[in-house]
Amino acid sequence: MSQKTLLTATEVNIILHRLACQLIENHLDFSNTVLIGIQPRGTQLASRLKQILHEEYKVPTIALGFLDITFFRDDFRRGETLEANKTQIDFLVENKKVIFIDDVLYTGRSINAALQAIQSFGRPSEVELLVLIDRRFSRHLPIQPDYRGRQVDAINNEKVVVKWKDTSAPLSEQGEDSVELITK
Repeated sequence: MSQKTLLTATEVNIILHRLACQLIENHLDFSNTVLIGIQPRGTQLASRLKQILHEEYKVPTIALGFLDITFFRDDFRRGETLEANKTQIDFLVENKKVIFIDDVLYTGRSINAALQAIQSFGRPSEVELLVLIDRRFSRHLPIQPDYRGRQVDAINNEKVVVKWKDTSAPLSEQGEDSVELITK
């Protein structure tokens, strides 16, 4: 098994700021836009983007929610035991612009499940997709991101792993943001 660093902490930081600027260009004050982090791995990216938008670009109010798609996945009853996460959406998405946020876009099946799951919270006027990593040669469904941090050409025996700095840990144990390509 080999491991290769695709993005360092500095590169991840630059990409997060670029994505935040792209969101501001398209959504200005976010008055009719909500961010939805897809559980489990999209939540950290969504939280970081909200923090950057609020603290560094002074966007005053940003609605952020987390969506669990476990029971909407097409592989839900196919043998592998899946662990459900908690959906935390305390607002309606009716007639709002929804931005789904996930760390890696692979087959597109998670996004398909998210499109089904979000209907429980209303009918969005528009849905966009933001991903940190787009694995472009692995799609099973015709789903493409509106915002992407980096496009990666990875084959099926390779896995893209996003590692986030743990800001809740003591400073010496926080680690760094990075994106790794692991070959089995």
